[in-house]
Amino acid sequence: MNHTPRSRRVLVTGAASGLGAALVSAFRARGDEVLATDRVVASSVDGGIDLVLDITSDADWAAAVDAVRERWGRLDVLVNNAGVAGGGRVDVCTLEEWRRITDINLFGMVRGTRAFVPMLKDQGSGHLVNVASLAGLVHPAGMASYNAVKAAAVAFTETCGHELAGHGIRASVVCPSYFRTNLMDSLEGSDELVGLVVSGLVERSRITADDIAAAVLAGMDAGDDVIVPDEPARQAYALKWADRAAYDAVMRDQAAKLQAAGGGS
Repeated sequence: MNHTPRSRRVLVTGAASGLGAALVSAFRARGDEVLATDRVVASSVDGGIDLVLDITSDADWAAAVDAVRERWGRLDVLVNNAGVAGGGRVDVCTLEEWRRITDINLFGMVRGTRAFVPMLKDQGSGHLVNVASLAGLVHPAGMASYNAVKAAAVAFTETCGHELAGHGIRASVVCPSYFRTNLMDSLEGSDELVGLVVSGLVERSRITADDIAAAVLAGMDAGDDVIVPDEPARQAYALKWADRAAYDAVMRDQAAKLQAAGGGS
């Protein structure tokens, strides 16, 4: 089902750079009003950051709700984009690294959704857009913590879509593969080998943040619940559904290469 949406009021987290900045630009180019938020003030997005928002802070989320209510009186789209990179082999990645990525990439999204859902329910409309990853749909070796929180983001979004549909609220999850972004600047972890492998995949990608942002807006307009915005992601996800044995073989071959590169650790 295709929609031609009106001008919307949008809040984007993690808007200082990367996909967040690209989304802000894409929404504004479309004619939407956008509140660009990030935990840092320095920004590559045109117009800078409108509101400082640390997604792990309940107080910051409450302040964001107040800011939206004062500025617009409503919110049409909440984009939970902010997140960090992470990963590591299961016996190398520490529990503290698991806690960090879960608190930011999953609980940050949960906090934001919980903060704004009462407003969306009151107005009887709204769209939750949660940025996950292809890692939420397919699960390569060496990325257990990242895979797990992104899979949880997919499940959380689907649940919200079902639970809130009766209130006129939609929910979409975005699952891109590797694209050129500064996300790897946030990578912290004990498994340096996995960090090097993933950084290389990001650097070699020909897909840009602007490409992903354009696909996100197109997917929203099309009414997609799961937005798989680039061809490599679509091919990987399709392989998992069409030929599970072939998919498992590819994933296990990658795992073997990672083990060999790490000296068997």
